[in-house]
Amino acid sequence: MKKTAAFALLVILLIILTAAALVVGSVKIPLEEIISIARGGGDATYRRVLLGIRIPRIIQAAVTGMGLSVSGAFLQGLLGNPLADPYILGISSGAALGAAVSIVLGLGMLGTQAMAFAAALATIYLVVSLSRIGHGTGGATLLLSGIAVSTFLSAILSFVMLRSHQKLSGIVFWMMGDFSLISWNEVIVSSPAIIVGTLLMYLYSKELNAIIMGRETAEHLGVNTQRVFGIILACGSLVTAAAVAVSGIVGFVGLMVPHITRMFVGPDNRVLVPFSALTGAIFLVFADALSRTLIQPAEIPIGIITALFGGPFFLYILRTSKTIK
Repeated sequence: MKKTAAFALLVILLIILTAAALVVGSVKIPLEEIISIARGGGDATYRRVLLGIRIPRIIQAAVTGMGLSVSGAFLQGLLGNPLADPYILGISSGAALGAAVSIVLGLGMLGTQAMAFAAALATIYLVVSLSRIGHGTGGATLLLSGIAVSTFLSAILSFVMLRSHQKLSGIVFWMMGDFSLISWNEVIVSSPAIIVGTLLMYLYSKELNAIIMGRETAEHLGVNTQRVFGIILACGSLVTAAAVAVSGIVGFVGLMVPHITRMFVGPDNRVLVPFSALTGAIFLVFADALSRTLIQPAEIPIGIITALFGGPFFLYILRTSKTIK
C-alpha cells in the first residue's frame, strides 16, 4: 500500500514538473496561455512554441529518462555490477559512433537509429567478452573494459568528426546531449523503440531476480540464463541507441536513478523497474528544464547537467560499494 501511494506521488510530481517545464524557457509561456491553447485558442506564437517545440521535447526527455534508467537497472542486476550503466560500459559511445557515421553518410533518422543500435549491440558484447578474458565478469574488470572500449570508440569518433568539417559543430553539440532540436519526427521515430525495449526488459524482471541470486540457482529454477542475458543486452542496446540517435549522449542517468530508487523500494526488479522508469522520467524532465533556464537565452546541453549530478555520484558509489573487486 505504501509503495502504491509512493508511486502515485511520483506520478503527481511528474505532472507538476511537466507543467512547470511547459512554462519555462527562453520564451516564457504563461500558464493561462497553456490552458487557453489546450482549449483550442491562445496566441499563435505561443501555440507554435508549445505544440511544435516544447511538448515534443518534454516527451522525448521523459521517454529517454525512462529508458536509460530501466536499462541501467537491468545491466546492474544482470552483470552484478553497481557501476554498470549504458554510459560507463561504453554502449552510449558505440551508439554515438554509429549515429555519427550515419549522419556523415546522410542516411536519415531511421538509418541513424539502425546504425546506432548495431554499434551499441556490438560494443556491449565486446565489453563483456573482454571482461571475461582470464577471469569472471568481475566488477573492476568489466568497468575497465568499458572505459577502454569507450575511449577507443571516442578516438574513432573524433577522427570521423575531423574528416567531416561541414558537420563538425552539429556533431560536437549533439555529442554533449541536446534536446533543443527535438521535433515530433524524432519523438515518433525514437519513442516506440525506447518504450518497446523497456517493456520487453520489464517482462524479464522475475528472471533477473533469479539471476541475481546466482546463475546456477536461476538455472535450477528453470531460467534460461543465456537467453535472458542476450535479450536484456539487446533491449538495453536498442533503448540506448534510440535515445542517442536523437538526443546525443546523456550520461549517468542509468547509474544514478536505479541506485537512488533501490534505496527506497528495495532490490525486487518487479517493483524497482517501474519506480526507476518513473524516477528517470522525472529526473530528465527536471534536468531539461534546468538546461533551458540557467543561462537564458542560451541553453546548456543536457549531457553537461546530468554529468554534474552523475560525476560525484559515480565517485560516491565507487567509494562505498563493496562489490567492486
